Amino acid sequence: MYNAGTKQIALAAMAFLALGLGAARPGVARVPDLRLYVLDCGHATFKDMGGFSDTGEYDGKAGEIAVPCFLIRHPKGDLLWDAGLGDHYNYPKEGSDAAPGVHVTVPVTLLAQLRSLDLAPKNINFIAFSHLHWDHTGNANDFTDSVWIMNKMELAAALTLPPPGGVLPETWNVYKSAKNETIEGDYDVFGDGTVMILRAPGHTPGSQVLKLKLKKSGIVILSGDLYHLRTNRIFKRVPVFNADRADTLASMNRIEAIIKNTHARLIVQHDPRDFQALPKPPAYLD
Repeated sequence: MYNAGTKQIALAAMAFLALGLGAARPGVARVPDLRLYVLDCGHATFKDMGGFSDTGEYDGKAGEIAVPCFLIRHPKGDLLWDAGLGDHYNYPKEGSDAAPGVHVTVPVTLLAQLRSLDLAPKNINFIAFSHLHWDHTGNANDFTDSVWIMNKMELAAALTLPPPGGVLPETWNVYKSAKNETIEGDYDVFGDGTVMILRAPGHTPGSQVLKLKLKKSGIVILSGDLYHLRTNRIFKRVPVFNADRADTLASMNRIEAIIKNTHARLIVQHDPRDFQALPKPPAYLD
């Protein structure tokens, strides 16, 4: 017998099996509610911050940015948002020059921070990126067992030859053999509206932000590189190296409208003050 009720049950079972691509790994304790862990995935200092605004405000001025990763723990599984500079920068301890005028340090490895939470890369169900620049993909290839959530436009742009500035395909080429979920617009990671990837093109063609709905902290949005500094947000400054200025401003307007309508807190991922204001493991936002 096969009726409408049977069909609904079958569809529900198929949906469950599809989600099983990223189901909670055996032996990993599930969390009862959504949590946001902030991981230190590096820091970068610049002799000249001029590239971070195309209207000259930072020209000739030194500065720094934070390079965090974020672990989102959901009752249905875990998501890593961005993968930092790369644990290979953990040595030497004083750091090294990643480019002329750019010095980077990684005080503690991402793997060590996961271990402190009784996790390893194999336990992480999903990995997703605000975009595919090298300072967001440094540890990506460690996550061979994760489902890679890849933005179609971002991937297409990053795979052009020669690679666009800031893209190092060798840091994320494991996606070819890993399980993939390709997305084109906004995306609900766990299907319940609590972890939403939102399109925000401009910095790169497929740039994204992450919107979280936390029980105590409310709506929290991780900026990706929509903004690099608090002052970029305040004055709507657009970096010289962004792919499209008009798209950047349109994305700023869209995300700011979402922030206003949902009374959200925006975390500017690269801003050192925003980073320092966040709890560090084992503490978390919930």
